[in-house]
Amino acid sequence: MTGFLDSSAFSICHSGVAIVAAFLACTSAFAGPDEVRWDSEQGRWSAERANKWHADQPWMTGANFVPSTASSQLEMWQAATFDPEAIDRELGWAAGIGFNVIRVFLHDMAWKADPAGFEQRLDRYLSIADKHGIRTLFVLFDSCWDPRPKLGPQEEPVPGRHNSRWVQSPHIDIQKDPARYPELKPYLTAVLTRFKEDRRVLGWDLLNEPGNLSRYDEGWKLRDKEKAHLALLGNLFAWAREVNPSQPLTAGVWLNVGGRTHPLDKLMLEQSDIITFHTYAPLPGAKKAVEWLKQAKRPLLCTEYMSRGSGSTFETILPYFKEQNVGAINWGLVSGRSQTIYPWDSWEKKYTEEPNPWFHDVFRKDGSPYAEKEVALIRKLTESSR
Repeated sequence: MTGFLDSSAFSICHSGVAIVAAFLACTSAFAGPDEVRWDSEQGRWSAERANKWHADQPWMTGANFVPSTASSQLEMWQAATFDPEAIDRELGWAAGIGFNVIRVFLHDMAWKADPAGFEQRLDRYLSIADKHGIRTLFVLFDSCWDPRPKLGPQEEPVPGRHNSRWVQSPHIDIQKDPARYPELKPYLTAVLTRFKEDRRVLGWDLLNEPGNLSRYDEGWKLRDKEKAHLALLGNLFAWAREVNPSQPLTAGVWLNVGGRTHPLDKLMLEQSDIITFHTYAPLPGAKKAVEWLKQAKRPLLCTEYMSRGSGSTFETILPYFKEQNVGAINWGLVSGRSQTIYPWDSWEKKYTEEPNPWFHDVFRKDGSPYAEKEVALIRKLTESSR
């Protein structure tokens, strides 16, 4: 879900989750790849446990999912707009082409407003997904797009604009104030505790694209957001370790995969039980990322790829991921209110017609594929791995 990231960067030293205090003592150079502690401790699964877990899974392939009737996580999970019929129908299409994993974003404000109802909706969603043979990787928090989410009816999507109503979690006021981070712990603890032994849950992705600075983040410098997210993510891992779920914990490397290691990526590589990552690069870039991440000697799962306009396609990337036994979760399933068929530049450029090619997504709202050759390839690859 990469947005409008500034290219500037900084370095940070850390030990465990004591990240903020350590920040002031650090230098300004990125860590080299050889400086990643690939097998750090602090409650993390051993590589042996992670690989045994992976050996028990089929080849994982699927999509990031929000139903076509929802423009954001809040619209998906609030009681008034929760749409189990659309979820059932659209996950049926996913299962029909062999997808067995779905990545789904949650929101802390939806839980806080109605803890019992929110958890009941999660359980209903999981029952629907399980009926279709699909397991779910839940994303607890998100750094992308609008940092000022509001409960209640969501604004209508801006026509022709990619992800025009997607919202960050938590609210920017909390992200900017470390003293308020403990307000998030009850949500994380409650959700993980409720589903910590649930076989329908594949794993927990704690924070999507930490440090991603979008056009919405007015008045917040990149350096400050990255510093805040180092502290926030450190807390999230620590709180999740206290719950000790049976499923793996992770956060996806995305800033400079395969190059000099960004401090946020370093934290994720050293804390995640399984290694997840994002790449919207053409095949050479995806190969570079995979070869570098193999140093972890842990399972690899790409939780975002496939943006036709940038050269990341099913035809080029998916066969390689299968060959390498790398899990593959593309961005987008069904064209709908999230409008991710439009490219990222739709924030700058006006689109009045359906783009050619679509940027993301696999199906139209009626269930017909955007491209028959793509779903034929997906079926071929998933059938041969069953």
